[in-house]
Amino acid sequence: MDQENSRNTIAFAVIAMLMLLAYNMFVLEPAQKRHLQEVARQRTAAAQVAAMPEPPKVATREEALKTTPRVAIDTPALKGSISLRGARIDDLYLEQYPVTTAKGSPKVELFRPEGAQQAYFAEFGWSGAANAPTSASLWTKTAGDVLSPGKPVTLTFDGGQGLVFSRTISVDDHFMFTVTEQVENNSAAPVAIVPYGSVQHQGKPVLNPNPLIHEGGVAALGEKHELRIQAFKDWKEKGDTNISDNGGWTGLTDKYWLAAVIPEQSEPVKGGFRISTSNGVDVYEAIYQGQTRKIAPGGRLTETRRLFAGAKRVELLKGYERDLGVPNFADNAVDWGNLWFITRPVFSLLTTFHGVTGNWGVAILMMTLVVRLALFPLANRSFESASKMKKLQPKMEEIKKKYEKDPAKAQQETMLLYQQEKVNPLAGCLPILFQIPILYALTKVLTVSSELRQAPFFGWIHDLSAPDPTTFLNLFGLIPWDPGHTPLIGGILGGFLHIGVWPLLYGFTQWLSTSMAPPASSDPNQKIVYQMMPIMFTFMMAQTPSGLLVYWAWSGALTVLQQYVIMHRAGADNPIDDLIARVTGKTGTALKKAA
Repeated sequence: MDQENSRNTIAFAVIAMLMLLAYNMFVLEPAQKRHLQEVARQRTAAAQVAAMPEPPKVATREEALKTTPRVAIDTPALKGSISLRGARIDDLYLEQYPVTTAKGSPKVELFRPEGAQQAYFAEFGWSGAANAPTSASLWTKTAGDVLSPGKPVTLTFDGGQGLVFSRTISVDDHFMFTVTEQVENNSAAPVAIVPYGSVQHQGKPVLNPNPLIHEGGVAALGEKHELRIQAFKDWKEKGDTNISDNGGWTGLTDKYWLAAVIPEQSEPVKGGFRISTSNGVDVYEAIYQGQTRKIAPGGRLTETRRLFAGAKRVELLKGYERDLGVPNFADNAVDWGNLWFITRPVFSLLTTFHGVTGNWGVAILMMTLVVRLALFPLANRSFESASKMKKLQPKMEEIKKKYEKDPAKAQQETMLLYQQEKVNPLAGCLPILFQIPILYALTKVLTVSSELRQAPFFGWIHDLSAPDPTTFLNLFGLIPWDPGHTPLIGGILGGFLHIGVWPLLYGFTQWLSTSMAPPASSDPNQKIVYQMMPIMFTFMMAQTPSGLLVYWAWSGALTVLQQYVIMHRAGADNPIDDLIARVTGKTGTALKKAA
């Protein structure tokens, strides 16, 4: 009987343990690892500083910008400039995306020029001919003043010996650059050249510790433009990759932003990822190379390439896929994860509700209703079974007491009782198991979708993708004190113990739902574990995105409501009826008769 009675507890404990392990693996261990790495780095640097020669001076961003003449970029979405040395797009800010939600926050920086630390830029070029322009070649602006939508600029380069290169760059209202190349061969001999496009990041980026996020190379290459990825963290170990394709695209990505070079889609190319070293710095590069082109004397070659540099907004990516023929752009550029067949529908459902409500938080509430309705029949059977089990507790205790010295007989009599009353003791686990993929999908969407970045809800929630900013330690802001800045223990107070309003609401719904469930066992130790579950989950979930807590708290409230209605109708004891009885002065029995 003990084994049968504790099945729900065991299942629940297993799920809780998995979640605790996940929290420890994905949150606590990465944080501890980063701390230890930083301490080791500082100690190593301190030990070596006396023996090291004077390091080469790294230019500031502003200093690096001044080393070459430039053409300004000014669009509703982008601000920056193009370097005339190498004709690189290497200076770019995303005007619609502030770094934080604070007023006056600077805009997100995407590209920065070579010479500065963590340089990041895109370039197109030609190889194979001795007089083709290189990254050090100085181009001349021959048309246009400021690159903006509808106002392209034209750059030229005369390589000598009869080769003349012309490059016209245009940009739309969002994040797509179109580069039209023209090469004239005014010499007396044919010339063979190879087109290429490249995105480079010089130096390993500061990586996000969240394992749900892919940061590194991403591409659509191969026979069916399959997804290809190369993570920054293990890029050096894996080495270079090179894949043949007709068209496709390749680039570098992080949590929300993407820089990708896109060849003509009818052109056979070889694309992929490579790593090299320049001045002691690792250079991570996504690159493609086209086929060799031969230009006869007096001939001219024209080619169009594109660069996407900006936020990975799904509808925008789908538009480029549809209108420009960029293959699998939305599917591959956004990190949907291994459960993409769940993540994409969840995002589409949220997008639909957001289009109606204009608020992503309300969209999450509406999606929760859809999930609850889909699980309604299953949850109903689960709660009906739980209500019956709660009413059967006295009989089960009698069986246990009667056959205390014969566990096998007690088990047999308990199973017979379940059959007679048509009770399934494992039914309560099914709704939880079915919600786990939804939980993963929503977590993924909140983590990687630029649409939900800094998306406000109501009240104090200004970013659904970030944890609840409030904490009980300062009475939710009533005390002018930031616990996270406390010396020595700020990491704990601002981390594990930082529990805000939404985590507490979530924990309350979990406690109430647990209290309404039948006792899993008469074992006091198991009862304590069962009662501690809501507290453990509250601490575990406190540092997750607040949008996820909105989902769980609202889902928990709907669960409690459904649970209460079924238990009230069945006449089973529950804490809500007990509370109503205390307030109204009626007994629980009277409430059940009234029902």
